Amino acid sequence: MKKILLILILLSPIFLTAQDKHTLSGYLRDAATGETLVGANILLQKPGGQGTTTNAYGFYSLQLPTGAYELVFTYLGYEPQEASVVLDKDVRLNIALEEESLQLAEVVVTAREEDENVRGTQMGTVGLAMDNVKKLPALMGEVDVLKAIQLLPGVLSAGEGTSGFYVRGGGPDQNLVLLDEAVVYNSGHLLGFFSVFNADAIKNTTLIKGGMPAQYGGRLSSVVDIQMKEGNNRYYSVEGGIGAIASRLTVQGPIVRDRSSFMLSARRTYALDLAQPFLKGTNFEGTNYYFYDLNAKLNYRFSDEDRLYFSTYFGRDVLKFRGNFRDFYFDLPYGNATATLRWNHLFSSQLFMNVSAIYNDYDFSFDGGQGDFRIGLFSGVRDWNGKVDFDWFPGAGHKVKFGVNYTYHQLTPNVATATNGEQTFTNDFEPRYAHESAVYLLDDFSLGRRLSLNTGLRLSAFTQVGPYVSKIDSAVYADGEPVKTYLGLEPRLSLTWNLSANASVKGGVTLANQYLHLVSNSTSTLPADVWVPSSELVKPQIGLQYALGFFRNFADNMLEGSLEVYYKDLRNQIDYRENYVDNVANDLEAEFVFGKG
Repeated sequence: MKKILLILILLSPIFLTAQDKHTLSGYLRDAATGETLVGANILLQKPGGQGTTTNAYGFYSLQLPTGAYELVFTYLGYEPQEASVVLDKDVRLNIALEEESLQLAEVVVTAREEDENVRGTQMGTVGLAMDNVKKLPALMGEVDVLKAIQLLPGVLSAGEGTSGFYVRGGGPDQNLVLLDEAVVYNSGHLLGFFSVFNADAIKNTTLIKGGMPAQYGGRLSSVVDIQMKEGNNRYYSVEGGIGAIASRLTVQGPIVRDRSSFMLSARRTYALDLAQPFLKGTNFEGTNYYFYDLNAKLNYRFSDEDRLYFSTYFGRDVLKFRGNFRDFYFDLPYGNATATLRWNHLFSSQLFMNVSAIYNDYDFSFDGGQGDFRIGLFSGVRDWNGKVDFDWFPGAGHKVKFGVNYTYHQLTPNVATATNGEQTFTNDFEPRYAHESAVYLLDDFSLGRRLSLNTGLRLSAFTQVGPYVSKIDSAVYADGEPVKTYLGLEPRLSLTWNLSANASVKGGVTLANQYLHLVSNSTSTLPADVWVPSSELVKPQIGLQYALGFFRNFADNMLEGSLEVYYKDLRNQIDYRENYVDNVANDLEAEFVFGKG
């Protein structure tokens, strides 16, 4: 009995502390449109030194002792807003920020917080405000967020005529490109000269090129996380533009004022449409090229605790060539389709949940011929994805994120059909199927005023399943039967040591596994990139990156400076063998070689 009493006495300060703490939480929104503000900054002025940022849905949470507080809410391009709060119970405080009336002349690409460059634990993370991206020089009148990303240090274009880009020495397939959580496998129009992302439909873009947080996986080099606009829930608006090669139109507005809204955006090229009268009667009559993008988003707020989002994208490139003088033709359509359904639920002022159901599809096809000869090619990737993510805010300066993710992959590489008169050939390549799943835990916290850490662990699994015939022993696997399973344990660590209010040193290490691989034929002039899964013959790519940097802000955080060095070790890199000749009759797996990088 005495031991129990002693334990209760020793633990009583913890219980008292817990009872004396309350939670301040809420959403930050744009005062004009009602859209949530992602990565907005909440800072305690009195007493100072603590703060937080809003999550991907504009929600924030701070657990503080009982008392009176003065806070300031800031977001890039908006007027700061101050608020005073007496915290003697849990308080919900929603804030609407007004856009700055004075537009600065210079273009600023900045991280989410004014001092994030120094204090944030995440290295190599850059947020791009679309208003500023639109001020950059535009190619033929088309604002392009991916072209803006390629202007940043550590990012290099893969070259004109390709849609990919390199980040810190990684390959184009090692970048995870997301549109409202859906993977975009091909991000380029017009053989890569333009991206598939219509700037009028985009709300936020974040590039992560350093230590990858544990909630992201499946790629080795970087994450490009793009969010579509939710739609103005206060009033209707129409905007558009006419460029040298394309026109755009965006319509948005409330369905139920301050509760639900919609956004519709469309873009289409017309350059060769205008040339059709000049091609009429020539050997190239019927030749045409165009691309188009369609974006749509709906959201409905059922209550302060529940909100539903649905977003979709559909885009295509269509190239038609007619060489009537030689009876030659080909059609080359390719593009992406995505759909995302999300449910936000607030269990308490400290626990936020998001559930997502996601579909994405990329396909490329070629149909051409001359005289009696005809050939068709098809490649594609189709995913069905479900995920649950939690944000937990246990205390000021402390965030925990955890969740689960499952994806069912269907990959169709290089299916070919050819006919010549009455003769027909097909390579009979079957689609490949796989299950990919992951669980993760991320903890972002501070130890004192100088040291901050972002620690994470991700456990991933990938299983190739039938129908499949083994290339090793000719074993036959039925539908859904496991063929080969790979497991990956992926630790993530980033830390910040604050040297002063304006300077810090950061370091990080990231281990990641990649189970889907892009193989490109450099001798082909077509966008015929083929995605293949890990299998009994193709091992997952593994990437280990170490990074170290010095960060310094100047002129009251108006000027940011950084110096970063990194070392990256890549294993199981995939490419075609030397002297490879593109032969649609050969199984691709027999043509691969593997190495280190």
